Amino acid sequence: TPGELAQALDELQARDFINDGRVIESVINHRSSKLGAARLKQELAAKGLSGEAVATALASIKDSELERAQAVWLKKFGEPAQDPRERAKQARFLLTRGFPAEVVNKILR
Repeated sequence: TPGELAQALDELQARDFINDGRVIESVINHRSSKLGAARLKQELAAKGLSGEAVATALASIKDSELERAQAVWLKKFGEPAQDPRERAKQARFLLTRGFPAEVVNKILR
């Protein structure tokens, strides 16, 4: 019944089995090596999480955005693009991973 579901969820939250902070931390720790802040924010929003805790967590990884993007680029491509078509392909790849355009431009230069 609808009341039982709400009661069960409340009980799980009271026992700290459901904790938004842990979910945010888990997603950030597991996915930040492959994704940029924009994509991480999108994934957290898809889980129903938003607000100050998400903003704080994303701000903490903002400084490493360039290094993480470079590691992803090196693993996928490893060498600079030889023509504009290849450069566009590399840029699209990094952008879809959620890295900002200015970081992508620095890497592809």
